[in-house]
Amino acid sequence: MALDPLEAPTLSLELPDPDSDTISTMEFLARLEEAWAVCDRFDLQTEIWRGRILGAVRDREKRGGEGRGTGFLQWLREREISKTRAYTLIQLAESADSLVGGGLLEESSVNNFSKRAFLETAQADLEVQQMISEAANEGQQITRKQVRRLSDEFTAATSPLLPEEIRQRTAENLLPPRVIAPLVRELAKLPEEQQEDLRKVLRDEPELERVKDVTSTARWLSKAAEAGLAVRAFQQGELNFEKALQEAQRLDALGLLADAVGQAQALESAVLKLHTSWRRLGGLQERLWVESGSSTPHLRDLLIALQTLSGSTMRVSLGELAGGKRVRLQLVEESPDRLEAPPLP
Repeated sequence: MALDPLEAPTLSLELPDPDSDTISTMEFLARLEEAWAVCDRFDLQTEIWRGRILGAVRDREKRGGEGRGTGFLQWLREREISKTRAYTLIQLAESADSLVGGGLLEESSVNNFSKRAFLETAQADLEVQQMISEAANEGQQITRKQVRRLSDEFTAATSPLLPEEIRQRTAENLLPPRVIAPLVRELAKLPEEQQEDLRKVLRDEPELERVKDVTSTARWLSKAAEAGLAVRAFQQGELNFEKALQEAQRLDALGLLADAVGQAQALESAVLKLHTSWRRLGGLQERLWVESGSSTPHLRDLLIALQTLSGSTMRVSLGELAGGKRVRLQLVEESPDRLEAPPLP
């Protein structure tokens, strides 16, 4: 197979002798850094080609017929590659083809990127891609830090989500782009009404500390809203989640609410897994009990011990770290028409 147009660099490393007294610590670390950069570039080329291979396997499956896509999944299983990992590699290969094929990046300039810097560039705005590609085409080594800095500067200068007061102060170097960029990312997750409320705060006080406060508020709002959609307890009755968020924000308790909603989501997920395991254990214990008899007294003793976990009342030891305490849970399966909200304490 020909490796052009993105030919992988030769992985030939000469590492300094760690026991040598003739080389300074600074020079020793600098040479190791150079070797690490070679590995980064080699990793990038390998990932791009793996993405192209996976893309070819996937596209072959798109030809149709029964069981379409099963061959691709089987290919992944045989090589112990997760589906998420596979599509990440395919996206990387497509990004490389887009940058090179679109004329932004010269073929040989890909070797000037570290893997993480290339991924950052592929996800950046077109204008940032153009600036980074020009630097790479001129022979500059591109780092992730450099891409992040340019991307933050571009976002802070152009995002329509920011009020003019913030963009102006950023252009005057009164606000650092690395602080403004996270604000833009968090605002983008919110509905327009919440965005406008937070923009008003920034217009009234376009200072650094207020920017940080608004970023934190936007982050808690998005986290609480995202988790709230998944909590089944909120789907019962007439609950106005948006009003609840507003009231928590007025009390300056958005962080607490987001934590509470997140814990509720985790608890419901844990209960669902518990119920599944409980039902499965009960079925297995029942089958084993039928298969056993008086000739298997030890097996019977084991199954009796499992009754503390498979019965309607479950008792689980919390172990020595909890002082030997036990938790007793009663599992009762109810039909939906019998569910009622418990009274508040």
